[in-house]
Amino acid sequence: MQDDLRMLADEIRACTACPLHRSARQAVPGEGSAESGIFFLGEAPGYNEDLQGRPFVGAAGQLLDELLRDIGLDRSKVFITNVVRHRPPENRDPLPDEVAACDIWLKRHLAVLQPKVIVTLGRHAMGRFLPGESISRIHGRPRKVEGLTIFPVYHPAAALHQPALRGALGSDFAALASLLATGPVAKEQVGEKKTADQMTLFG
Repeated sequence: MQDDLRMLADEIRACTACPLHRSARQAVPGEGSAESGIFFLGEAPGYNEDLQGRPFVGAAGQLLDELLRDIGLDRSKVFITNVVRHRPPENRDPLPDEVAACDIWLKRHLAVLQPKVIVTLGRHAMGRFLPGESISRIHGRPRKVEGLTIFPVYHPAAALHQPALRGALGSDFAALASLLATGPVAKEQVGEKKTADQMTLFG
């Protein structure tokens, strides 16, 4: 599997399917392993990721590492990547055609890794599997989509900008740990009510 991941990373580094490769220093293919069965999908590389060629190495990455440690995981045991693999200029949101051009790499990674759970970090990653949903409504609750278990959470960067989200992220990661302990989602989970705390914070 590691050989497959290395070959895939080389292909991603050579990708010129969208204009993002022209302004970025380098591609950020993703890194990690299938050991835990968890696949983290973020939005796009930022300044530090573009510099180092690795995902989530800035402040948001440090928070992600902390959240993983809180549930007894090391980042080497999960796989981490983004919806687009080159940094958008000035850290702007990725455009629909850029996301579409990069989707082949997401599909290839999922085929190699076959994760138990895909944790979407932020609304752009969530929108790949759950278009039109509101992250404030469905975060921390697993959904079954196209045979995949999707677990949407806030992006760690959002929690850095809005400290009130930090507690929600911690709770969602605790729920992720419980999900991994209890097994896959049998069917799409819908219609759950927000707790009073969630309604206060995010209502």
